[in-house]
Amino acid sequence: MRFAICQELYEDTPWEIQCQKIAAAGYTGIEVAPFSITDDVASVSPATLSQMKQTAADHGLEIIGLHWLLAKTEGLYLTSPDAAVRAATSEYLRRLSEICAELGGHLMVFGSPQQRSLLPGVSTDDAMKYAADVFSGATAAFEQHGVILCVEPLTPMETDFLNTCQQAVELIGMVDHPSMRLHQDVKAMLGGESEPIPAVIEKFKGICSHFHVNDSNLLGPGMGDTDYHPILSALQSSGYDGWVSVEVFDYSPGADHIAQQSIACLKSVLAEINS
Repeated sequence: MRFAICQELYEDTPWEIQCQKIAAAGYTGIEVAPFSITDDVASVSPATLSQMKQTAADHGLEIIGLHWLLAKTEGLYLTSPDAAVRAATSEYLRRLSEICAELGGHLMVFGSPQQRSLLPGVSTDDAMKYAADVFSGATAAFEQHGVILCVEPLTPMETDFLNTCQQAVELIGMVDHPSMRLHQDVKAMLGGESEPIPAVIEKFKGICSHFHVNDSNLLGPGMGDTDYHPILSALQSSGYDGWVSVEVFDYSPGADHIAQQSIACLKSVLAEINS
């Protein structure tokens, strides 16, 4: 099982130091939030991305991909009834897929609750059609750059659109392209699914390509009440061979402490279930 971490908790730290700290904690993958690179992805240079990739590699890290895709953007929205907004969002995702590939990544996680919740007058059925339109407009670029777009269900506390894996899979089916897959997140499954997490993992094992670990308290594994033994055991039993990536939202304990505590928990649980 390969462990990565979402690096935005180190956002104010120089990239090389981020890589040093993440590698020292024991991770081999790093997942990047675009806003932590630049506030203008259209103009970020290939040289910058190449240097980021090389610096990560120098520390034994693989940049696995991008997440928080629409965070801190303006004029972009997944479920907008405005065709021009949807077209701009598709174009942005196409550009992100190019950036992802230049960083050496192979996946992009679409969460971005603030850019997908239902707008006034937009029904869930309409939103599904609008979202499918946005993603369909970018799948050729995903395929060209070897990138998988992973749709992330989120809790009803975060958004009113796509709260369960089943809903996300329905959207993926509407797009009907091999570059579209499911993302699963422990916090989201705790707050959005009616079945236990191991059952959800088993049910969607054929379409899940990425997995985030965290807790309902917004911290990392081992920093809350969630028992990771059945979760990691279910992932192993399902045949999942992708990355297990730590994503937290409460940075108050400090980035180093979060990174170290999270991977220590994951490795300890993995050792116990394999003993």
